[in-house]
Amino acid sequence: MTVSSEHPVDRPQKVVAYIVRDERIVVLRHADQPWDQAGLQVPAGTVRPGETPEDAVLREAREETGLEGLRIVRRLGAGEYDMRPYADAIHQRYYFLLAVDGEELPERWEAFEDGDGAGERIRFELYWVPLAQAHVVAGGQAALLGRIFD
Repeated sequence: MTVSSEHPVDRPQKVVAYIVRDERIVVLRHADQPWDQAGLQVPAGTVRPGETPEDAVLREAREETGLEGLRIVRRLGAGEYDMRPYADAIHQRYYFLLAVDGEELPERWEAFEDGDGAGERIRFELYWVPLAQAHVVAGGQAALLGRIFD
């Protein structure tokens, strides 16, 4: 099957954060959207103009989780993810392993992202799952989970 496009496909740069502690990873759900629209995700988002992927992943992870003390352990790699037919875009994604410092961390919590004040606040429900179960993360976000163990 040959598919052609009459217009160029958007190619935004995105970051994906695997926040890991004690063999568990932070996952989130868009609390005000049905499961079949967004699924289970990890913190992720768009690299802003002039921003490095490293700065973007820390900003996005902090905005979506509300966690302080986040730090990059290492960059796991990069790849493309075709969002079609959901969106006419192919994401260039940069994947990072993050750690979070601090003694007391919640098991389950809510966080709100303001989206730069441009729209409604986004409510997330967050919790930890064992790394062995993280393959259920949606939208190709789990693509480089195996590199955590390299």
